[in-house]
Amino acid sequence: MPVESPYPRIDIPAVSVYDQVFGTLAPEDEARTAITDAATGVTVTYGELRRQVDLFAGALAARGIGVGDVVALHCPNTHAFAVAFHGIMRAGASVTTVGSLNTAEDVAKQITLSGASLLFTVGLLGTNGVTGARDAGLPDDAVIDLTDGERGLAAMLQQGHPAPEVSFDPATHVAVLPFSSGTTGVPKGVKLSHTNLVANILQTLPQVVANGQGRDSTVMAVLPFFHIYGMNTVLNTTLANRAHLVTMPSFDLKRFLELHQAHGIDFTFVAPPIAVVLAKHPLVDDYDLDKLSTLLSGAAALDHALAAAVQERLGVTVVQGYGMTETSPVTHTGIRGTTPLDSIGLPVANTECKVVDLTDDALGEILPPGNEQERSGAGEMWVRGPQVMLGYLDNEEATANTLLEGGWLRTGDVAEYDHEGNLYVVDRAKELIKYKGYQVAPAELEALLMTHDDVADAAVVGFIREEDGEELPRAFVVAQVRDGHPVEIDTGALMEWVAEQVAPYKKVRMVEIVAEIPKSGTGKILRKNLRGVPVGGAS
Repeated sequence: MPVESPYPRIDIPAVSVYDQVFGTLAPEDEARTAITDAATGVTVTYGELRRQVDLFAGALAARGIGVGDVVALHCPNTHAFAVAFHGIMRAGASVTTVGSLNTAEDVAKQITLSGASLLFTVGLLGTNGVTGARDAGLPDDAVIDLTDGERGLAAMLQQGHPAPEVSFDPATHVAVLPFSSGTTGVPKGVKLSHTNLVANILQTLPQVVANGQGRDSTVMAVLPFFHIYGMNTVLNTTLANRAHLVTMPSFDLKRFLELHQAHGIDFTFVAPPIAVVLAKHPLVDDYDLDKLSTLLSGAAALDHALAAAVQERLGVTVVQGYGMTETSPVTHTGIRGTTPLDSIGLPVANTECKVVDLTDDALGEILPPGNEQERSGAGEMWVRGPQVMLGYLDNEEATANTLLEGGWLRTGDVAEYDHEGNLYVVDRAKELIKYKGYQVAPAELEALLMTHDDVADAAVVGFIREEDGEELPRAFVVAQVRDGHPVEIDTGALMEWVAEQVAPYKKVRMVEIVAEIPKSGTGKILRKNLRGVPVGGAS
């Protein structure tokens, strides 16, 4: 049987994202601080933010943007992002968010694929947005820098146009069109409706509250808003909770720590790379993080040892969640004090999941749960709920391969579950290393390598041994820095150290020392970038 959510079912209203986040704003909450923009120093209340969103929507409507249009937003975590993002949806248009680090070619491709007729960017991100928009054929007047005094955010708000009256079906109208991270393949446009996002706000809100985010919390917002985790979990759900967001345009450890100390931040959403730094970097000890109570980690699996190290060092509670772009994003969250550290917890309200057999002779069969002594076997996690996407943009084949009969979505993640229903993500199905009939999870070896005192970061991929065609584990590691210099790592000794702690088929057969591990903007290891590195060619 599928694992059903233990939480009470939620009635999902047929409303827009704007109506859910701002339409429910009580008069007594209008004066509450909504956002502090750490980059500009701008602070806005909830009442001010709602008025700015309305005015931005009015300015868009005045230039003919509305239902049926797509607007691209190329902007880091700032107050301007929140206004533009919600203003575009308030006008009835769909938002396609563009990664801050995207190349001009990436920007052009996304504008073309999404059909965007307008791009908002910021000078802070350089010229890639402007160049990409021009390469995609957008005229100059359809490319707007939000920081431009004559055409940008301030000028649009000063026009004073009221928000338009718009009508659409929230269950089918595309609110956002983010592109999946593409860690294992080509990024795809994901169609998420207003109902998808509203459902997930309502599913996630009680979970973050149970984990310590109150209405009086101050919340760190460094995970990128252009990604679904930052967009709907960090930004929208926190705004729906009427808490105070402190935004950072990009991660810088010193500034991150300064902001926690200065603002008394008590709740922080992180991805595993930030957890790694918090566990290992000496600079952390120089700051007062006593107000911080909860770190909620998502975007990739967080190992038990790393989570425990962060908890012990900072005196906080670490909780994991799970989601994907295709699920708006949250399907599972742990609850502090009850969920095992290395588990993503139980399905959120209105959500079911099942772990299915990946072997050819039992493909698709539900694996039985574990018992008190051990977990279930590993299989692919499938999920079902109101947060599941409408489908991929102009890609019927990919949609059919992902959305299955009965409303189930194939996550592509390999997971196990225990007798209580708690899920444990093992790895991506496409990234498992197959050796002599065994399956080796790169994430397991990466987690082990990260416990070594001399290793600051690690990634594992498979490589093909020429003499027999076998796929073997190959590790890329970053040396820990001590006294201002990276330590010398004996790769042979490191492989022996790993071999002493794993089954023979899991042994690392090659180690390369690198300056950094390639990762996506949300912290996922880009293993596809490492597979093509020639043996001995890492640097």
